[in-house]
Amino acid sequence: MTISDLRNAATNSGAPGAPGAVAPDATAAVGRSGKPKAPRTWRSYSVYLGLALIFAYCLAPFYWMLVSSLRRTADIFDNTLLPAPFSLENYAKVFDGSTMFGQALLNSLIVAGTTTVFALVLGVFAAYAISRLNFRFKSLILGVIIATSMFPGISVVVPLLRLFTDLGWINTYQAMIVPSLSFAIPLAVWNLTTFMKALPFDLEEAAMIDGCTKWQAFRRVLLPLAAPGVFTTAILTFIHSWNEFIIALSMINDPKIQTATVAISKFTGATEFQAPFGEQMAAGVIVTVPLVIMVLIFQRRIVEGLTAGASK
Repeated sequence: MTISDLRNAATNSGAPGAPGAVAPDATAAVGRSGKPKAPRTWRSYSVYLGLALIFAYCLAPFYWMLVSSLRRTADIFDNTLLPAPFSLENYAKVFDGSTMFGQALLNSLIVAGTTTVFALVLGVFAAYAISRLNFRFKSLILGVIIATSMFPGISVVVPLLRLFTDLGWINTYQAMIVPSLSFAIPLAVWNLTTFMKALPFDLEEAAMIDGCTKWQAFRRVLLPLAAPGVFTTAILTFIHSWNEFIIALSMINDPKIQTATVAISKFTGATEFQAPFGEQMAAGVIVTVPLVIMVLIFQRRIVEGLTAGASK
């Protein structure tokens, strides 16, 4: 066999129908990874369609709030999808000083930040004890902690109002922080307990064999490994405290202490019977956007913390 015969044989082998030939459809169906690429079916398209509908349903209120905040006061009842013309007068009115909205944002930051710090400190130690130590009634204690978060906020307003009145806590930060902790701590304990249970016990034992005390093993070994769960819990606790409304509305009468959510509900228009929809929409966007940005930036850590312990 000559060289020309070998070339002809190689050429014919690639033709359709020749022995050893690869069908064009089969070649197209194989991706770069070497695995067959499954053809798209109506089911896959229906999944994407469902996700798109859910996405639109969840974001539609926020989109309309954003669009309404960019309208002029005279155009606030327009139904167009985009404001025409764009206007920032509502944002200017929010920060003109009469609403004290800047101070309200600072108050919300103080309350939510303090609540998050205390909830994390108490939650970390409680979660460590429940997940790593052996003692009686451990499951019962965890169940009681979770049960305390089931009470609606409105059910504790009247008793807390009476208690804080006797203590002289009305119009103080602690009147908002302490009730928020009663709902934030169970959330922190539950998330951190689930996360710490997934961490291997061998790491602590190895650290103690090397000379660490139980506290040193917790601080130097376990706590750094639990950082994703702590970070996720901090974000969820902060969002919950930032959005709190019932307690802050009931305990605070002083505009200098009220939080942003309460300040928005007390906006007044130019006249007694005018509802400042544009200003309320602008304030709602200002309150919401930082949380959205924070979740988008740290979404990977949030997912990792929430799914920790789901599989081993």
